[in-house]
Amino acid sequence: MLMDTYFLQQNLHAHRRFRSIPVIFTLFILCSSFLNAEVRLPHVLSSHMVVQRGQPIHIWGWASPGSQIVITLGSAHGTAIADDLKHWSVYLPPMTAGGPYALTVDGEGGKITLDDVLVGDVWIASGQSNMEMPLRGFGPQSPVQNGETAAAQANDAKIRFLTIPRVSSSSPLDDTEATWQVCSPETAREFSAVAYFFVREIRSLEKVPIGIVDSSWGGTPGEAWTSMSALADDANFTPVFKAWSRFMNEQTDLAEALEKEKREDSAAQAAGAPPPDHPWRPDPMSYAPAGLFNGMIAPLIRISIKGVIWYQGETNSQLERAPVYGRLLPAMIGDWRQQWGEGDFPFLYVQISSFHSNAGEAWGVLRDAQRRSLSVRNTGMAVTIDIGNPENVHPADKETVGHRLAALAEVIAYDKPGNASGPLFVLSDVEGAGIRVRFSSRDLACKGPCVGFEIAGEDHHFVAADATVQGDSVWVSASTIAHPAYVRYAWANAPAVSLFDSAGLPASTFTNESQLTEQSLIPGSFGQTGP
Repeated sequence: MLMDTYFLQQNLHAHRRFRSIPVIFTLFILCSSFLNAEVRLPHVLSSHMVVQRGQPIHIWGWASPGSQIVITLGSAHGTAIADDLKHWSVYLPPMTAGGPYALTVDGEGGKITLDDVLVGDVWIASGQSNMEMPLRGFGPQSPVQNGETAAAQANDAKIRFLTIPRVSSSSPLDDTEATWQVCSPETAREFSAVAYFFVREIRSLEKVPIGIVDSSWGGTPGEAWTSMSALADDANFTPVFKAWSRFMNEQTDLAEALEKEKREDSAAQAAGAPPPDHPWRPDPMSYAPAGLFNGMIAPLIRISIKGVIWYQGETNSQLERAPVYGRLLPAMIGDWRQQWGEGDFPFLYVQISSFHSNAGEAWGVLRDAQRRSLSVRNTGMAVTIDIGNPENVHPADKETVGHRLAALAEVIAYDKPGNASGPLFVLSDVEGAGIRVRFSSRDLACKGPCVGFEIAGEDHHFVAADATVQGDSVWVSASTIAHPAYVRYAWANAPAVSLFDSAGLPASTFTNESQLTEQSLIPGSFGQTGP
């Protein structure tokens, strides 16, 4: 109540001060600002950009209220009128792949010309550190395999990069400080390795210009990338806000803790000792629910796109977060699709790999939540559990990750035939003293012994099991479990894995503890026939 009174008093004071200014002078200031307002474009519309082929081309910006804007791209033309809030927007007719073109925006406040504009496919790449990790790696302890070589050879001028700066916001932003760059050894070296390897392969296969937008931030949870409206629509996301509240409460003594760690580092250095270990401290605002959606996704939603690649989940493997991810990821996918308004565009994501981590994280639960999210239409999941590094949360092999995402894109986004997914769990049946597990792939094989399978009775107490491939199924049993009920595979944070298909693609983590949604993951569907 006191705060309300304070703001009321401040508003009254401001009103009195305003009344003391001559009205004619005020009108002069307002009119001058309108007359001098320049035509302006968002930073994401810049020279060297790629616009999406086959879809209406959205051009928008700001200008003086009521002023007319004329837009030209190649032979396409459009006009717009700025509204009372200075916004204007126009859609040009769809164009086929090609360019370069000049884009001109001509209005009463001036003329803008963007050079070297291409028409092709635009992909969004987003997530946390394994997506953010550039071709140069994260230093000697976390290199990217073949990263420097790939960067040195990155000279395809038909590939364009847009890197979104790290920004968290309490409300959706309409602009961001980022402009397009042409692919070169210098720009590629600093760009997302997964995104680069993905787009390099798509460019080679599709022969059209490709624009790739990297909007990622290491160590961030999925809820930060989801809009507040989507989070507020589901009461099951209450744990998200509880986790955020607890996290912020822990920041009370952050400045003092950082000073203490600094003193410890200085003392160790003076003594010639190795620096002490300190807990990892993420930027508090990077954890805010909806904060990264507002700051790093909202400025992009007016761009027409081909699809999204997503690599995130390690942060949500924490015990309090992991059980919610099975609802969070589908909600985020639906949220982004609604925000873009382009229908069910392809959403391709990487299943988190293997990492020893600690008892406070449940990577198996998270991987299975990602697998279950394939029930969402037009989704695909790249399984990477076989190429992880149990000792490093940032596996070096980003090239295989990019290749598997590209294979999914060829099937889902470009309607090409092919096998892009390894064995996916479909159903299981108890048969006597064992459980028969059936998968989407019919050409199953174990590399070496069939390890990684566990079995349990009604008490859900899992033990290591024997497994044998039998045609298109795997027979699983354990001598200590006379009446089996449940089976799971690759459940540990860093499990031993063995099951692949004939193309060498690995099977996903799974558990049959709930088979209610499994029938939507039919062989070869990649979620396209799901609800």
